[in-house]
Amino acid sequence: MYPTRALYGMHILMIAPEPFFEPRGTPFSEFHRIRALTTLGHTVDLVTYPFGKDVELPGLRIIRSLKPPFVSRVRIGPSWAKVPLDALLALTAFRMAFTRKYDVIHSHEEGGAIGVVLAALLRKPHLYDMHSSLPQQISNFGYGRATWLAKIFEWVERVMLRRSKAVIVICQDLEDTVRAQGIDVPIVLIENAAGSGAAPSAGTGLAVRASLGLDATTPVVLYTGTFEAYQGLDLLYGAMKTVRETEPRATLVMVGGDPDQVAAARNAAAAHGLGDAAIFTGQRPAEEIPAYLDAATVLVSPRSSGTNTPLKIYQYLRSGRPIVATRLRTHTQVLDDDVSILVEPTVAGLAGGILRGFTDHGAQALGARARHLAETKYSDDAFIAKTQRVYEVLAR
Repeated sequence: MYPTRALYGMHILMIAPEPFFEPRGTPFSEFHRIRALTTLGHTVDLVTYPFGKDVELPGLRIIRSLKPPFVSRVRIGPSWAKVPLDALLALTAFRMAFTRKYDVIHSHEEGGAIGVVLAALLRKPHLYDMHSSLPQQISNFGYGRATWLAKIFEWVERVMLRRSKAVIVICQDLEDTVRAQGIDVPIVLIENAAGSGAAPSAGTGLAVRASLGLDATTPVVLYTGTFEAYQGLDLLYGAMKTVRETEPRATLVMVGGDPDQVAAARNAAAAHGLGDAAIFTGQRPAEEIPAYLDAATVLVSPRSSGTNTPLKIYQYLRSGRPIVATRLRTHTQVLDDDVSILVEPTVAGLAGGILRGFTDHGAQALGARARHLAETKYSDDAFIAKTQRVYEVLAR
């Protein structure tokens, strides 16, 4: 039983420096955070970028900032396009803050820099929703040589954390990052399980296979998600070349990536000799992903760097299919050898894991235990209960 509006109804100003809504990690997380809050009886005014698809949720109002000249989209991660976007986002947030009454300022990512200033001026509690470590983004997205930029992000992040009434983190590594700074602030770990999407329905994958020209017996290795460099896709292409030496019918299906990334990925797969053995679908609507999972024989996450848990892992767990993932902290915060096939982040390691997923009868039992984990520890009820807990901290 969730609390009623009369007991817990707060009016929240939420600041989200992302295109909302687009089918990618942080916007998914923001959508389900809002859904949990409105389920708990709160109302949310979301200040966000001028890009994205409008969504309707009871209790949600979307307020978009102005679009700067010559900026038509924003890519994942830090970019110079975010400088004018965040400046206009701040103006919109200030306008809303001083023309309406709010109980809480709830900020995501670098929007926390705007949020802590507004919270101080309004004398309202600030909640920082930490989806990643900002300094780590600098190295993950190719700005590793700009040490001055990393220093600035470190300082901004420290201020946001220290000036917050509470902090939400999405994985254990981020909680460790906050605690390592010696910051005395309540931290609530809320995994992005709800934002990962629905579980597949048995049998829906047959239509997907048919649409891809695959029959019901073709061994399918499925990857879903972004095509950023840290995802380790080159490892996956190399592993598939090795896999096909043992299982010539094995086919790789890649779901995700924007058009430019898909074109580059096709060339990379062809350079590994995969040819028609690699199928690229591009981005698919979120509601189609469960059917793709049902079409898979094995699910892969070949990530080679980073520490945040990939959003897809929680939906992979719900699928009941064998999961092959690299044995790195990005995965081992959620996965272990009892529910997945964890491998070394090498071509040989990944290839061996995929072949085990094809042939090992025990791999099916791993999938069943993974589904049970998703239905218990990472259920929707657990997600909403954790959201309630952090707002109870703010109410006190």
